[in-house]
Amino acid sequence: MKKFFMIAAMAVATLTANAQYRAGTWSIQPKVGVTITSVTNLNNNIGPIIGAGRAESQTYVGATIGGEVEYQIDKQFSVAAGIGYIMQGKQWDDYVNATGKVKDLKLELGYVNVPIVLNYQIFKGFAVKAGMQFAFLTNAKMKATEETTGRTESYSEDVKSQMSSFDFSIPVGASYEFSNHIIIDARYNIGVTKVNKESVAGYSDCHNSVLLATVGYKFKM
Repeated sequence: MKKFFMIAAMAVATLTANAQYRAGTWSIQPKVGVTITSVTNLNNNIGPIIGAGRAESQTYVGATIGGEVEYQIDKQFSVAAGIGYIMQGKQWDDYVNATGKVKDLKLELGYVNVPIVLNYQIFKGFAVKAGMQFAFLTNAKMKATEETTGRTESYSEDVKSQMSSFDFSIPVGASYEFSNHIIIDARYNIGVTKVNKESVAGYSDCHNSVLLATVGYKFKM
């Protein structure tokens, strides 16, 4: 039993020691998470898919998956570059138009993201970060369900041609790495470029607003 506790203590000590990465070392981190997103200035007077109507907007909940490669500059600073797929968009409350009730109206956007961030470790395991992110649009759809007397019909319209294919944002956030190398990461991506093309009437200055939380595991390379 004494031998078992000695081995366990050595294992914990090793994990704790490995949480500190030496300058010049590399690590890789696969991660998954959830997103809470919106599109600014895309509010009322909607109806690009079903009639005209007014509805209050909501946040859109999605998911993200990807990974990052990190280089340790010194004991406090590191730089990380990643790639991942993220579900973004916007959702609206139900509303009534001339023909019936519209439910589950949402704009669904999919992007391949390439973030580059600088990490600063304030104290052991805890870091703040900021950087830049390039994103490439993969899909864009408006979806809704319309209920009329005795009939329910679902709609889906591809609106990718109305959206900008490239999006640039500024990610800021913080992360914490536990002694077992599990990392929780929270970021807010501030959209800089316009989501839609100028040709889309009525919405000339729409930007992505993205809050995401991920959990990952860091492997030393």
